[in-house]
Amino acid sequence: MKNDKERARQLFTEIRSGEEEIDKARRMVSQELAEIGAILISREDFLRFTNLTSEIADFSERIAFRLVEIMNHNWSVPMDVKKDLMKFSENVLDTVLRLRETAMVLSYGSTKTMEKARDVEIAERVVDDNYREMEIKILSTKLEIPALILLRDVLELLEDSADKAEDAADAARILSFIM
Repeated sequence: MKNDKERARQLFTEIRSGEEEIDKARRMVSQELAEIGAILISREDFLRFTNLTSEIADFSERIAFRLVEIMNHNWSVPMDVKKDLMKFSENVLDTVLRLRETAMVLSYGSTKTMEKARDVEIAERVVDDNYREMEIKILSTKLEIPALILLRDVLELLEDSADKAEDAADAARILSFIM
C-alpha cells in the first residue's frame, strides 16, 4: 500500500526464508513417519496434511515475488484496487489462521476439530466470493498488461491458498478420528 520497495524486498526475503524452514519441517515429518511407519497406520494422512499446509507457504512466496516485481517496475495500481486486494488477502489470512486453530485442537478430539474445520470452510467461501469480485475488478481496471497479469496471478494464488487451507482442514478431520 505504501509502495515501500525496500520493506517489500525485506518481507519477500523473510517469506522465502520461512518457506525454506517449512520445507525442512515437512521433510523432517516425512522422515520421522518413514522411520515409525510400520506402527503408524495413518502416516499417509499426516503426510497429506503437512504437504497441503506447506503448499500455502509456497503460494505465499510466489505472491510476494509478484508484488515486489510490480513495485520494482513502477507499474501503477489504483488505490482502490490496492485496498480491495488488502481486504482480500486479510480474508485469505483469516482462512489460514482458522486452519491453524483446527490443527491446534487436533488432540482435543474429533468434535472440536470438526467445529474448527467448519470455520475454515466458512472463511473459504468468503474468499471465493471476494475472488470473483476482485478478478472482474482487476480485469476491468486500466492497468498495464504485465501488471494486470501479475495481479491476476496474485489473486489466483491467494485463492489457491484458501483452497489448500480448506483441503488441509479436511485432512485434519480425518486425522482427528485416529488421534
